[in-house]
Amino acid sequence: MSAKARAAARKQRDKWKNKRWFTIRAPRHPWNFKKIGETIGETDEHIMGRVYEMTQQEFSGDFTKMHVLLRFRVTDVVGQDALTTFVGHAHQSDHTRRQIRRYRGKIDDVVDVVTTDGFLVRLKPLMITERRCQTSVKQAMRSKSAEIIRSTAAKSTYSKLQEAMLGGDLETEIRNAVKAIYPCRNVVIRKSQLLQSGVTNEKGPTLDEIHAEESRQDAELKAKKAAALAAAEEDDSTEEAGLLAAAEAMESISEKEEVVEAPSEEDVEAESPAAEEAEPEAEESSETESSLMKLKKDELVERAKAKGVATSGTKADIVARLLE
Repeated sequence: MSAKARAAARKQRDKWKNKRWFTIRAPRHPWNFKKIGETIGETDEHIMGRVYEMTQQEFSGDFTKMHVLLRFRVTDVVGQDALTTFVGHAHQSDHTRRQIRRYRGKIDDVVDVVTTDGFLVRLKPLMITERRCQTSVKQAMRSKSAEIIRSTAAKSTYSKLQEAMLGGDLETEIRNAVKAIYPCRNVVIRKSQLLQSGVTNEKGPTLDEIHAEESRQDAELKAKKAAALAAAEEDDSTEEAGLLAAAEAMESISEKEEVVEAPSEEDVEAESPAAEEAEPEAEESSETESSLMKLKKDELVERAKAKGVATSGTKADIVARLLE
């Protein structure tokens, strides 16, 4: 490498240092600039027109919609926020293939509709029947579904049409209409495409209001976390103090049990004669009783007769009479 090339390489700037992160937000209607992701770019022009894909499960948390892909295109950049437009959705092909089996009927269609705010949208419904059916039946079901889709779009804005498609209301309406023609196993809008934009509605919450609401929610969340941590620390401290107090109490009790006060010499001398007199009596009585209990009943009866004591009752009764 020549010296000129090395100098040019040293002067080459790192492009990653100039890039920054942008927050991708869903459209204002009907999702109020909801955060859906992030993207990196050097300038605003670099991320304009980008298409961001995500599953409907990630978007709404509905696990039954994990096979539905949503597509958003960046149409405007305000500060660090990339505003998008919903440009369509699609069902994953493997999920669609699993719905189709032998001896079932498959009915596809393509319907172009115009909403009240001028958006041109292409919808592709899919109907799967319980059994195979004739072509005339398929054509009747196809015509009925197209009629319902056009009538729904003719009285709905683009945001309302999105809610009807993704929420399942439009699919339910089609299913209820075509089941009178032939039993239908499943009805879905398997794909939608935005062909032409219309009039954008500027009513609704502004981006500044959304930022204020998000900052308020973050502050509330932080306050809740701090309160939970403080409560946990207080519980730990009280529990620790209780354990220390219990340990000290147990230690004092053990010390009291171990420490025995030694009696004075006068008390020992005063108590010793009585104790010495009492101990032999107790030992004698206990030894006499124990020795008598070890004897057989016949021997106890003979001793009782010799002593002139009644011999009736058990061994304990006889021993008690002998010791009186």
